[in-house]
Amino acid sequence: MYDPAHLEALSAVLRTGSFEAAAAALNVTPSAVSQRIRALEERVGTAVVIRAQPCRLTAAGARLARHAEDVALLEHALAADLGQEASRPHVRIAVNADSLATWFLPALAGVPGLLYDIVLDDQDHSADLLRRGEVQAAVTAHGAAIAGCDAHRLGRLRYIATASPAYAARWFPAGVTAAALDEAPALTFNQKDRLQADWARRVAGRPVALPTHLIASSQGFVDAARLGLGWGMNPEPLVAGEIAAGGLVALSDETLDTDLHWQVARLAGRALARLTAAVRRAGAAALS
Repeated sequence: MYDPAHLEALSAVLRTGSFEAAAAALNVTPSAVSQRIRALEERVGTAVVIRAQPCRLTAAGARLARHAEDVALLEHALAADLGQEASRPHVRIAVNADSLATWFLPALAGVPGLLYDIVLDDQDHSADLLRRGEVQAAVTAHGAAIAGCDAHRLGRLRYIATASPAYAARWFPAGVTAAALDEAPALTFNQKDRLQADWARRVAGRPVALPTHLIASSQGFVDAARLGLGWGMNPEPLVAGEIAAGGLVALSDETLDTDLHWQVARLAGRALARLTAAVRRAGAAALS
């Protein structure tokens, strides 16, 4: 058995990123947090925290932190079954930024009694966080159930290549061609984002080395396109109004659909049943 206080300290370090912030969250001293982490490391025989700015967990630490959060969820569910009051447990969820900006938040708002720790990651990579035990659930493009998880298909999020009318007239006067894509500034969310490159390859018939801005914000993407900074793949629910109002135009009829799935750790599945139901309802309402 692991000391609950040691596991609680580890979870707090994961959530806050430092021993000092974890101490404030737990209402103890930083020295107490350090002693608990050291005792936990002695118990498991390996490091559990990488002491950096911010602190990160080792593979062993991430697995222990998820175990602690799973136990807190199970105890919360047990208290509810017994009609008892219980503290609100934290739930770590990996979500892609576009889902968070368009359809995901109403699902969280519909399930009170939990504290959410949202980890933003690309839908093509969020499954890795589940595999490493760093989150308890994820919105992911990975449809096959990850070991120890249950998978539920949510639907497809449609992306449209958009730009301002003036930008489209300047950079694509003859339509979207490979030569134009070689020169026109694009928008990219981060280094993991392949949507623009995939769409450009499909339209051009060959890979395109896109000149690009890096803008890690879903709303920033829309604003940058509307202001003529570049073109980018924007989720249809986020830009439908802008297109209807004429602030943005679709560069072509070619769209990209991203399949999304909800994967949840099986151990926490019962405790998160209401959340899973809410996420599936929200996905069904917003996705195709």
